[in-house]
Amino acid sequence: MEAKKVKLDQDAFVCSICLDLMKEPVTIPCGHSYCMDCIELHWDGEDWKENHTCPQCRKIFEPRPDLEKNIILAALVEELRVAGEVFPAANCYAGPGNVACDVCTGRKLKAVKYCLVCLAAFCETHLQPHHDAPPLQIHKLIDPSKNLHEHICPHHDEVIKSFCRTDQQNICYLCLIYEHKCHETVPIAKERAEKQKELEVSRQQIQQRIQDREKYVKLLHQEVKAINLSANEAVEECEKIFTELVRVIQNRSLDVKQQITTQQQTKLSQAKEVQKKLEQEIIELKKTDAKLEQLSLTEDHIQFLYVYPSVSALRESTHSSSFNSRPLKYFEAVTAAVSELREKLQDILTEKWTNISVIEVDALLPPVEPIYRAGFLKCSQEITLDPNTANTYLLLSEGNRRATVTEEQQSYCSNRDRFTAYREVLSSESLSGRCYFEVEWIGRTVSVGLAYKDTSRVGMSDKCAFGFNDKSWALCCTPNCYTFWHNFTETSLSGPPSHRIGVYLDHRAGILSFYSVSETMTLLHRVQTSFTQPLYAGLRFHYCVGDTAEFIKLK
Repeated sequence: MEAKKVKLDQDAFVCSICLDLMKEPVTIPCGHSYCMDCIELHWDGEDWKENHTCPQCRKIFEPRPDLEKNIILAALVEELRVAGEVFPAANCYAGPGNVACDVCTGRKLKAVKYCLVCLAAFCETHLQPHHDAPPLQIHKLIDPSKNLHEHICPHHDEVIKSFCRTDQQNICYLCLIYEHKCHETVPIAKERAEKQKELEVSRQQIQQRIQDREKYVKLLHQEVKAINLSANEAVEECEKIFTELVRVIQNRSLDVKQQITTQQQTKLSQAKEVQKKLEQEIIELKKTDAKLEQLSLTEDHIQFLYVYPSVSALRESTHSSSFNSRPLKYFEAVTAAVSELREKLQDILTEKWTNISVIEVDALLPPVEPIYRAGFLKCSQEITLDPNTANTYLLLSEGNRRATVTEEQQSYCSNRDRFTAYREVLSSESLSGRCYFEVEWIGRTVSVGLAYKDTSRVGMSDKCAFGFNDKSWALCCTPNCYTFWHNFTETSLSGPPSHRIGVYLDHRAGILSFYSVSETMTLLHRVQTSFTQPLYAGLRFHYCVGDTAEFIKLK
């Protein structure tokens, strides 16, 4: 009976400073007890004052009291130690910002789990029945959070267990019966799994973009070094040549040197500015990736779905993802011009002055990809379809800009360029520079892509389908989702549904980008590669009669 009473009164033997069982307990004049070391350290910190206080009742003592060990209290504490009484560590108590155990009485411990069935938070001790009792073992436990109210339906006070895809909101079983009866609903865990897949795709895109940007920063470092080296060599060579000339052309020598230096500084400034922006974008992308990684690890489906929309949107980059590699030569042209001048100097000096100027330096800076639709429209390309390539089940109309899947074969003449099995067609125009076009589609499944002229066309082989070989790239569009195909490899994409697709090509830079076009443009996928031939725009249909796609006139 005494042991039980001691257990009930155990808080009386806990030091309110260290929150642990007292060590060498002392009682100060106001009656409160502490560990001797704890109260001495507390008062040591008050030595700069004229008096000292009790940490609990704030009673003032002047002068500082002498401390004597409380013999009776020390004996009781020692009995508790011998009896094996367990006292929570200081960091086990619930404090500001913690979720407290709903079962603890008196001073509450921190909760370690929250039960979605019991609707209560439990500390480690009071959670034990959920581990031991079979009926409780099936309860759903999650990490405690200050946002636990989000697990309860505000309309019916029931636990949220489903997600309505129609209204994009979390619902309870009563919502499912009444307000969302005919809607598309799924278990909350299934929706979390789908969003988790989207999150992973976003992370892959971010990580790929980080790798691209780091590669470009490295190239910029090389570019800066090459610009300096080439400029210095050009200045040195030109000075050697000009020293052989008479004094009358010394002023011209200085002029050429100044032009080189100006070009050098201009291009260095451009390179460093781009480098700074790319490094900043890398930092921002890594921060976003860290947030997505942290979110992907949470066990709380509800919190995940509340937070996911605010962090999943991937902001469009302001820079393209390509640099062109070429010989790092910049100022050799002026050197050659000065050499030629030296050889013809006497004739030139007697007849006329020959202009010598520094040719514009073509530095290895990234090509600029448009940001807004107005910028894309400036490089828009009108596309028409080539009847000689159209599958016989495709009807071309609107000046060969529109293709429609038909039930009956069209009376096209035999042609080796024609796609014989797949409902496909290529454009008449070849694309080899910077261009942009848009396709408006209607139906169940339509693919928009680009292909080399020598892509496979005859037979039922998969290699004849756009995106299923290494000579074509295709965005497959359905009313609910997008997928990208190249060389028989599928990439699932996320983005707003749209029946208008924008395609941007920078052939020289090796960039191919697909956009969802509505009131705004959303990047769906960007390809970074090296194109070896001119490309042709193409459409592919999936045997659904009536499916239509049209290249829109943008000018």
